Amino acid sequence: MKKLLLTSTGFTNPKLAQEFLKLVNKPASDTKVIFVPTAARTEEELFYVNECKRELLELGIKSESVLDYNLDRKLTNEEISGVDVIYIAGGNTFYLMQKLRESGFGDIVKELVSNGIIFLGVSAGSVVAGPDISIAGPYDPNDVGMTDFSGLHLTEIVTNPHYTDNDKDIVVDFSNRLPYKVLPLTDNQALLQVDENISVIE
Repeated sequence: MKKLLLTSTGFTNPKLAQEFLKLVNKPASDTKVIFVPTAARTEEELFYVNECKRELLELGIKSESVLDYNLDRKLTNEEISGVDVIYIAGGNTFYLMQKLRESGFGDIVKELVSNGIIFLGVSAGSVVAGPDISIAGPYDPNDVGMTDFSGLHLTEIVTNPHYTDNDKDIVVDFSNRLPYKVLPLTDNQALLQVDENISVIE
């Protein structure tokens, strides 16, 4: 069963934390998370990533059950074994996608999600879950020179995190340009997908 929760800012909206715990469907204290902070390269981005991790711990997940993985090595089978959640935090979308490819973790994520492991995305982590990441262009510098903008295809919906009314023209432009549905998400919203059932939580 595929389970995705794609957010702009993590659990700023407490309802999103509640939905996450429903997806996990086990005590938070028994939940194992692979936490990927790789996209964050600036001090501001790192601040928000640390906030995301703090939110996880506040839900009752034990710090020793959260594996920080910076896409800089191969994970061992022991590290992957028993994992409940893959949490990919925000930052630069293009850099993140490049590292997912280089490390091979993108393919591992696809396999784990197809086996029912929960995927939780924040900002860039939500965008890479979709079929196309080019919508990050107006917001993130493509300083890795990426030309292949395909995402992980965990969902066939392109998300536009941190949406405000100022972004309306960007959403319209990419909706016309891409062969996929483009879904704007405010900082209080999330895309919830369970198998083929899709809803917006707010």
